[in-house]
Amino acid sequence: MPRGRSMSLSFPPFTPAVKQLLIANGAVFLLFTLLGAFGATSFFADWMYVHLGLEGYAVVHGEIWQLVTYAFLHAGLMHILFNLLALWMFGAQLEMDWGYSLFMQFYFFCVIGAALVTVAVSFTGLLGVSPHTLTVGASGGIYGLLLAFGILHGESEIMLFPLPFLIKAKYFVMGIIALALYGALASSHGGGQSIAYMAHLGGALFGYIWLKFVPRRGFGFLASERAFGLRNSYYRWKRKRAARKFEVYMRKHDRGDYRHDDYFDEHGNFRDPSTRDKKDGDSRGPWVN
Repeated sequence: MPRGRSMSLSFPPFTPAVKQLLIANGAVFLLFTLLGAFGATSFFADWMYVHLGLEGYAVVHGEIWQLVTYAFLHAGLMHILFNLLALWMFGAQLEMDWGYSLFMQFYFFCVIGAALVTVAVSFTGLLGVSPHTLTVGASGGIYGLLLAFGILHGESEIMLFPLPFLIKAKYFVMGIIALALYGALASSHGGGQSIAYMAHLGGALFGYIWLKFVPRRGFGFLASERAFGLRNSYYRWKRKRAARKFEVYMRKHDRGDYRHDDYFDEHGNFRDPSTRDKKDGDSRGPWVN
């Protein structure tokens, strides 16, 4: 893939996360193709397809796994080929930028976000959609990847195969999103197509939300920061509680000259005894305890 303003005919590598997603999608597609080829098992295949695809009514009635599983089902050969090609061409570069864990977090954040948007819109009745419309495909995650690539590598040039000319990634992504928006509006009387386009737009929306609001190190870093913050708050509470108990103890033993500030700072930390009698302006800090 071309980088910057120079053209390269090389293909991106098969990075670990992208390779796993390609294999998983391909294996599921092959499994359903084989099941559908046998008349005796076609009913079972149809039943699995319905309960693993995304249906708004089913999700709000407990089948929440559909928020993820729908992204591994595809409606036909061209559908899966386009999605997997885009996953490889754009996802590989993002995985090299972010690493395995962060890339996977971003991809499934977009997949689930696209599903939530799809479910929400399906209950509004807008654009002729219905909560019983089935949605399948990895396009929500793919559109998130496209948006991220367009923002982070906007000046890179890509070839519009099979057309023999180059276009900057940011303009390509703008065009793709504009086509999805037009498709949603133009197919307002065909609910199935409209809700599919809404999934595309939902994936792009959640891709933007991630880039704008999620910490650069992802949800793992955010969770660890919250955990450390809670732990530190707990320790501060324990120190202040111990300081109050010490104050009560000193007063019970008739220490009339006791002053709380002589022993503890404003955070409840015990002051270094060697600094208690220092004059104001002493630069030495309290003990770290």
